[in-house]
Amino acid sequence: MSNNTPAEFTTLELPTQRGVAVLRFSRPPANLITLQLAREIAIDAKRAGKNKLVSALVVYGDERIFSAGDDLAEIGTWSPDQAVALISDHTQQLDCLSQVRVPTVAAITGYCLGGALELALGADRRIVGDNVKLGLPQIHHGTIPTVGLDRLVRLVGIGAARDLVFSGRYVEAEEALRLGLVDEVVAPDDVYDAAHRWAERFTGLAGPAVTAAKEVLSAPAHYSAQASAAWIGLALTGEPQRAAAAYAADGPNPVPGTGR
Repeated sequence: MSNNTPAEFTTLELPTQRGVAVLRFSRPPANLITLQLAREIAIDAKRAGKNKLVSALVVYGDERIFSAGDDLAEIGTWSPDQAVALISDHTQQLDCLSQVRVPTVAAITGYCLGGALELALGADRRIVGDNVKLGLPQIHHGTIPTVGLDRLVRLVGIGAARDLVFSGRYVEAEEALRLGLVDEVVAPDDVYDAAHRWAERFTGLAGPAVTAAKEVLSAPAHYSAQASAAWIGLALTGEPQRAAAAYAADGPNPVPGTGR
């Protein structure tokens, strides 16, 4: 999809005067992250960052679910060569929020798993509903997270990061807040409004100063480059694709507790 092609799964609402932009994505029923969805999110995030009227960006799935994670049915079809060719661009796309010049906030309801959590980790703030489940279950699919590891370690520490990545377990809102994985917990119906209120703080501030502060506070890359190399090594064996296909065999990414 080029920058001029209409998006299928995302919408970007830009302000008409200096204010907050909103990037919404919807791919029912579980908002699974495909190559196309990641590409559309990255394109819209870049558009928002380039718009001089944008003082902050809210990223939102929908009222029910942020995203149940990577589309394992798609991953299961990749050959080793395809996986290696795709990983670099896909990693950059999931890292798109960290590249936006203005503050970004992920408004998270329901599930936020795998690549979706890696995407959200790139935001400057994560506001979640008290019904959320967050996790990096890639270990169960024969692979590991890539772009999110730097920020995960910085946010929760190496010990908690090891626990989350090695186990692939889910955490709920209270634990996520205690770990530092999220910044604020509200009622599910209030997630979007709370994120928008936080983003509105930046409307009256000097844009260049906020951008400079964001650049200074951004985490340097340590783990992600090594993680990408490890991911490629695993993909060359074909094991992640086999594991993803096996997980998807009973339906595209069944979400625990939903019957899907």
